[in-house]
Amino acid sequence: MSTKGQLVVPEGIRQQERFNPGDRFIPLPVKEGVLFTRVSMPAVEELNKLAREVQRQFKRNRVTPRIITEAVTWARKS
Repeated sequence: MSTKGQLVVPEGIRQQERFNPGDRFIPLPVKEGVLFTRVSMPAVEELNKLAREVQRQFKRNRVTPRIITEAVTWARKS
């Protein structure tokens, strides 16, 4: 492990698993140590579609700053 906490995947494993620069991984604690598994990130268009849907829902349900403030106050009490 480097001083930055980076790990090196041996070339043979990178080729066998078809890892590419920029691939993302998450660490999962297991009894024997840590398991790293590759995760796929949603495409930008997929995230934009989700953002548009959230905005549509907010407009349709008329979420106001007052409602948000009340929700945050309620959540902080819980």
